[in-house]
Amino acid sequence: MSARTTPPFRADHVGSFLRPKRLLDAREKKAKGEISAAELRKVEDECITEIVKFQQDVGLKSITDGEFRRTYFHIDFLEQLGGVKTDIPVTIIRPDGSEELAPPVMKVIDKVRHVKDIQLADFQYLKSQLSAGSVAKVTIPSPTMLHFRGGRAGISKQHYPELEPSFYQDVANAYGDELRSLAAAGCTYVQMDDTNMAYLCDERMREAARSRGDDPNELPHRYAQFINKVVAHKPAGMTLAMHLCRGNFKSTHAAAGNYEPVAEALLSEMNLDAYFLEYDDDRSGDFRPLRFLPKGKIVVLGLVTTKFGEMESKDALKRRIDEAAQYAPLEQLCLSPQCGFSSTVHGNNIAVEAQRAKLKLVVETAQEVWG
Repeated sequence: MSARTTPPFRADHVGSFLRPKRLLDAREKKAKGEISAAELRKVEDECITEIVKFQQDVGLKSITDGEFRRTYFHIDFLEQLGGVKTDIPVTIIRPDGSEELAPPVMKVIDKVRHVKDIQLADFQYLKSQLSAGSVAKVTIPSPTMLHFRGGRAGISKQHYPELEPSFYQDVANAYGDELRSLAAAGCTYVQMDDTNMAYLCDERMREAARSRGDDPNELPHRYAQFINKVVAHKPAGMTLAMHLCRGNFKSTHAAAGNYEPVAEALLSEMNLDAYFLEYDDDRSGDFRPLRFLPKGKIVVLGLVTTKFGEMESKDALKRRIDEAAQYAPLEQLCLSPQCGFSSTVHGNNIAVEAQRAKLKLVVETAQEVWG
């Protein structure tokens, strides 16, 4: 069994890391007007240099900037597209005292367009910090985020009387412009973070989609066509992956359910190169949906949880990889944590030491399984 020379790698990861205290302090100062945007960026640069070294030290080949410049994994990108407006999310306290992030509703108030290069400067800084043999990965939210939360009601009827084909095509064109700007700067690895396909595995979320006038059985196939409009713009030599997330806020989750309702649309119909699938606990169901994985595509098994510090055992991980390999060839599988460690600036309730230990576990297990 071989190591992989192109991403995703046998040991990979989703991308976000716990924010260091001095970065959080600097962000707070910037919010209060005590420091300038340039001063905040200098602190971000220094912290990114450190997190790059951290990733290389534990043996990862794909390297991100930890999403250290972001507050929310999705809003910070999407609201920089022309025609998109977002509300700031609010934290809801559940009856049992736990916290949940009420997702912001993103509204499309004008024609969607690419008005500037969103990730370019961040990618260029990340690339400048890498040592030989590392590959910079850029994470961006999936374009489906512009539809699922608000549905038809969240998209201007004035600018888009019909969603087909103009809305989906405009969004895809904007993403295409972004991918081309990154590729021109040397980016070869982009991951789109998507909660909506995973939410469509959850009966509660499926019901919410129905109440917005959408058919949860039809949506995965429509989203596959939507994603393929983006993939049509993919520059040569770029790996385009998708991470499916069931919610990741302060160690809580938003959705549960087997991948079966979306598996065929996701794995067979989307023309993506790779999928990062959460499989860290029984919320994700079994591996049978992997039977839809065609030749030439990769699934990265998210078997190591980022929500809690308790360590998985290597033997247990190897057993689960063997189980997955009953449905998809081992050659088409890789290993990663189930999500980022800090999808929002708040971070999960896990220690920095556990973050390191979990990544080392992924790297060592992948070496033993795939060589």
